[in-house]
Amino acid sequence: MKPSSTILRLSVTLMLLSASGVSVHSQDIHFSQIDVLPILFNPAYSGFFDGTGRFGVTYRNQWSSVSKAFSTVAATAEYSLLKRRYNRDGISLGMILYSDRAGTLNYGTTAGNLILSYYKSLNSSNTSFISVGGEASLGQAGFNTSELDIDDPSDNFASTSTNFISVGLGAAWFYQPNDNLFFKVGVAGRNLNRPDISYIQGDNAYIERKYSLYSRAEYRALPDISFMPLAAVMLQNNYTEALFGADVKWYVSETTGHLLNLSGGIHYRWRDAALIEFIAEYNAFLFALTYDANLSKLTPASHSIGSFEVTVVYRLSPSKRVKRKAMPCPIV
Repeated sequence: MKPSSTILRLSVTLMLLSASGVSVHSQDIHFSQIDVLPILFNPAYSGFFDGTGRFGVTYRNQWSSVSKAFSTVAATAEYSLLKRRYNRDGISLGMILYSDRAGTLNYGTTAGNLILSYYKSLNSSNTSFISVGGEASLGQAGFNTSELDIDDPSDNFASTSTNFISVGLGAAWFYQPNDNLFFKVGVAGRNLNRPDISYIQGDNAYIERKYSLYSRAEYRALPDISFMPLAAVMLQNNYTEALFGADVKWYVSETTGHLLNLSGGIHYRWRDAALIEFIAEYNAFLFALTYDANLSKLTPASHSIGSFEVTVVYRLSPSKRVKRKAMPCPIV
């Protein structure tokens, strides 16, 4: 028996409603590796790194036990347009390209973000910086009905895809009072214009505003060992995500041309998942692997299989020697 257009309409409506439970809303893309490619979480983090550029690719596969599982891929690029050592400030240009897909209908979004950030040292010793960033993105959200046996879905849907424009802002503070202690705090708001992504005639669907607060500290307890606690909160419509945990970092080698750092940690996303993370830095490259163990009420559906996330980052002209300097210096 062929599924009717009415059934298809209902299926997609329920899928869209699942993000909110009340009215039609949509959530942003989701990654667990906050520190690896921080530009994905806050436009103010763009440009705050050692060297002149940073490029990365990350891939996330969620609930692989489910047919047509969630998958997200993103590529980022950042380049320092201006570094003024005497004025102790700089400007960076960033870009994000991402695609997020899930389900039989291949529902998801594809978008590109353009980011501009400005950062400045607050003192002559360059131990404290502030950064502000803004972003604008152009994207397309939609789904594919080619795999469904239906007559004509156009009777119920205005379109199976829609374009949108989104804007966001962020700010961050970085502080390293001495060689053994480093703090950073960032706040950001994304989708501030609530982009409309309506598909169904007579209905309204939006990508809701997303607000985030993130903090990380690093304490170098031993000459080669650091302890790195973190905390983050993200709010989007009726959804709240709280993440906290800690990593341990081992500075294996900090000599010129042989930079090697290894780190690992355990994080907990409140009432959702436990995360295990491993990161290796070798000269200009960084490799990260994270596994989310699902602990939510959706465990029976996912068969307790969580999410894998893999990231590769490359930095242009990394600092030759970074010993005892956890905070990057983006103006040299």
